[in-house]
Amino acid sequence: MKKNLFLIFIISCTTLFSQKTKQVFVKYINTNISEITIDGILNEADWAKAKTTTNYWQYFPTDSLKAKNQTEIKMMFDDKNLYVAIKVNAKSNKFIIPSLRRDFRASGNDNVTLIFDTFNDGSNAFFFGTNPAGVKREALLSGGGTDLRGFNLAWDTKWVCKTQILDGAYVAEIAIPLTAFKFKEGETKWRFNSYQFDTQDNERSTWMNIPQNQLIFSLAYMGEMIFEKPLGKSRAPIALIPYVNTFSGKDFENNSAINDVKFGGDAKFAVGNSMNLDVTINPDFSQVEVDQQTTNLTRFEISLPERRQFFIENSDLFGDFGSSRDGNPFFSRRIGIAKNKNDESIENGIVAGARLSGKLNNNLRLGILSVQTEEDLANEIPSTNNSVVAVQQKLFSRSNISFLFINKQATKDYSFLAQEDKYNRVVGVDYNLASENNTWNGRYFIHKSFSPTTNGKDISAGVSTEYNSRDFKIRLSGVYIEDDFRSDLGFIRRTDILKINPNFERTFYPKNGKIQKHAISITPILIWKPELGYQNSDYTIVSQWTLDFNNTANLELSMYNRYTYLYDSFDPTRTSSTALPANSEYSYTSFEAKYRSDMRKQFSFDVAPSIGQFYNGNKYSVEGNLNWRVEPFFQTKVQVNYNYISLPKPFATASIWLIGPRFDVTFNKSLFWNTLIQFSSQDESLSINSRLQWRFAPLSDLFIAYNDNYNTNSPLSPRFRSINLKLSYWLNL
Repeated sequence: MKKNLFLIFIISCTTLFSQKTKQVFVKYINTNISEITIDGILNEADWAKAKTTTNYWQYFPTDSLKAKNQTEIKMMFDDKNLYVAIKVNAKSNKFIIPSLRRDFRASGNDNVTLIFDTFNDGSNAFFFGTNPAGVKREALLSGGGTDLRGFNLAWDTKWVCKTQILDGAYVAEIAIPLTAFKFKEGETKWRFNSYQFDTQDNERSTWMNIPQNQLIFSLAYMGEMIFEKPLGKSRAPIALIPYVNTFSGKDFENNSAINDVKFGGDAKFAVGNSMNLDVTINPDFSQVEVDQQTTNLTRFEISLPERRQFFIENSDLFGDFGSSRDGNPFFSRRIGIAKNKNDESIENGIVAGARLSGKLNNNLRLGILSVQTEEDLANEIPSTNNSVVAVQQKLFSRSNISFLFINKQATKDYSFLAQEDKYNRVVGVDYNLASENNTWNGRYFIHKSFSPTTNGKDISAGVSTEYNSRDFKIRLSGVYIEDDFRSDLGFIRRTDILKINPNFERTFYPKNGKIQKHAISITPILIWKPELGYQNSDYTIVSQWTLDFNNTANLELSMYNRYTYLYDSFDPTRTSSTALPANSEYSYTSFEAKYRSDMRKQFSFDVAPSIGQFYNGNKYSVEGNLNWRVEPFFQTKVQVNYNYISLPKPFATASIWLIGPRFDVTFNKSLFWNTLIQFSSQDESLSINSRLQWRFAPLSDLFIAYNDNYNTNSPLSPRFRSINLKLSYWLNL
């Protein structure tokens, strides 16, 4: 009897999660005879002849039922464009459209997304989405869709989308130039998937049935697009993107004015069907959204995401090496930033850069990046060349092996430049494991650095193997970084460590009630110092219970058991001259709760209070975000972070505030106004960044950016103020 029940269970699971590969037929049309007008009205005769694919599966709240409201897709292509028609059925036409700004987030609103794996490798894909108002978003997916870090909305390309809202549905008509993709000439098949968010029935659905233990954009679960005839040569135009930027500012601390006019631009060249050559000259990033500030109570640097367009496309090919948290050998935000003679980080201008990247064939990727930065003799900053070469070879179904070479080198001798800073090089190899169905994932790497004064202890290595099933997630992982390992273009939190951080997680799926699923997990993180006889320097044991509710809300309850040995003096508040002494050790425990409300509501919030011990004292914290919107024209978000740290005398007791209201006005799909105000008591600063953007043509913009920064240490006084007027235009030749 038990044997029969076990067999029934195995057969049921197999039936549930194994599915025949679905296909959508892509009809070839001759638009010289019958033109397609992108207007959201599917009245052309060719659309009536195109085959429809549907049969979407729920992904949320369950993954075992068909979607309540089905989405229908048709596809066609000619020699220049891929055409997609989508009809998204719904309970009514009361759709949630929070904003008219491009590159919106999917959560909390109605939208539909298309994913194209053009090289059929299960590792990288192009991503296009829209909502009932026809607002567009596009992204690049990397890493097989196994991690949110592989989801990059900063990428832009030209395409057309128009929508029509009907009674109980909306229709999207899309034309994507084939030049927006990279693919092999003569190809007849791409891998494809689609997903859709339905706020009225609180449902997320996917064309291919994806189990909930995988991300909704996982590239392991995809169907196929079958083209009626082989794809031809993609004749991409040369894209020139010149800009002019006028700048006026005042440095109040040095009582100096700065007025400047700057010219430069980018150029994009297609090399065959699958390679890009990007060139930038005198780039300017004044229009890039400013970083959201954080309160740093750790001893280490915090990494922030790359937003500069030149570094975005194929960024995973260069930056997805090593351990992103502890030992990433290439972190593109290092380029354009340098230390002055007072060891302060300041902007270091980029003279020019070039990047060749893409596929040499279906299984081999190549990336070559070289950027030249300018010298700044007043601040004792040398001119440097920053170069990276990366090669990635696909292995098996979805795994790959990658090779890396990094070189940062001063372009001439400088009297102020120390011998050890004349050059820094890193070579390495990474193996990324990804099983066909994403049950097994892993990363294994070894890197070696070279600098003029190294003594040979310059290796960085790591292993990580993860098993991910419907009910269990188990990870075994560790990192080893020797004392002299150095990557000047990387993100290395600290050296001389041996770290292990395994994880065990068990997930439960209640059949009834308000909880959609919940999970318990434990993650011990232990660090030793090899140069000190493997002395234990830190450990953190994270015990966590996570609950996902059927209304999309989420709750996390966590306990942190920590141990820290301080080798150097450290002030956790960063506000006092009295620091915790070197060669002291601390054991402390804290508790944290995080709650995120239903993001579909006009008013939503997330809040994370914590309480507990902190080194030799106590810490009470609350962090939260309040969100309110008036659809679709106005959104505001207020970030509040408060930390009260109480340490015994003579050490500091401090109240640390970080407050950041953000206001986002979208007048229409072409005119946007965004303002971010940030107050940090830790940095004693108040900053204002306000940007007006007019997109007067596709990917062509006029920006007016106003920046203001104040020192809040009594009395309130201005530090720096500036205004930019920047015009950029995307020109295809």
